[in-house]
Amino acid sequence: MTTATHSLPGTESPFALSHLDALEAESVHVFREVAGEFERPVILFSGGKDSIVMLHLALKAF
Repeated sequence: MTTATHSLPGTESPFALSHLDALEAESVHVFREVAGEFERPVILFSGGKDSIVMLHLALKAF
């Protein structure tokens, strides 16, 4: 797995994120946006690997 960093062009930031960390941060942001916009948001859970990842992201967001 390669590591991509996301930072401002021309600056070396100590807060550079790997590609996976950036995707995770964006997902957490989306969870928080949805929670702020809707009164009672829900997540469907089947127990599969995708549902487990969604649960982990939701727990991280809140």
